[in-house]
Amino acid sequence: MALPKEIIERYTYADYLTWEGDERYELIDGIPYLMVPGPVEDHQSVSGEIFGQLLNFLRGKPCKVRAAPYDVRLNADMDDDTVVQPDIMVICDSAKIARRGCIGAPDMVVEILSESSFLHDTHRKFHLYRQAGVREHWIVNPEAHTVQVYILKDGQYYATSYGNADTVPVHILEGCVINLADVFADVGAYARNTSDGPAAEAGAETASASAPPKTDTATETTSASAAVAGTEAS
Repeated sequence: MALPKEIIERYTYADYLTWEGDERYELIDGIPYLMVPGPVEDHQSVSGEIFGQLLNFLRGKPCKVRAAPYDVRLNADMDDDTVVQPDIMVICDSAKIARRGCIGAPDMVVEILSESSFLHDTHRKFHLYRQAGVREHWIVNPEAHTVQVYILKDGQYYATSYGNADTVPVHILEGCVINLADVFADVGAYARNTSDGPAAEAGAETASASAPPKTDTATETTSASAAVAGTEAS
């Protein structure tokens, strides 16, 4: 979505809908953040498996699972200047599901880390989800084969860590568990297929250059192997 030539201080969801082009943005407190180009194979593998396990559990049940790209307007009833696209989300209030996405906070959000989005996901969006009242927030690290599960209680997130061989309960869905052995089974399986070539790198640089100053998540790169447990939960 190409931004207007003149960058103003704050945008709203109404502005967001007018942006054209191939770039995707998230809007947080009125500031647009350029999303990185298409996810890598490991990200897609992990995302697809978690989504599939949730979908299978939720068949015939009132809660619905959705995956990016899917707009979530976290403060639609107020300033309506925050639109994010979690990797995966579960929505249990049917009134929040609209033609263009989710209006309000999902019950559960899953973010899958990559090097280029690490700080954006573990800091900026982490605190945003807590403030919005997302009841359960997962941060999945494909490189480390770990999941941090944050449960909201009295306005604060409380974390539990899980590893590759664990089965993780979904707290908002009684009886639902996610098998991490299956989630991480294909991580790294295609690492030797390096057919992306220099064109992919050039494309990433072009996309970054079109973003507003200081709002490109690609400029906030940190190694995804860093411990997610270091993220503050308060």
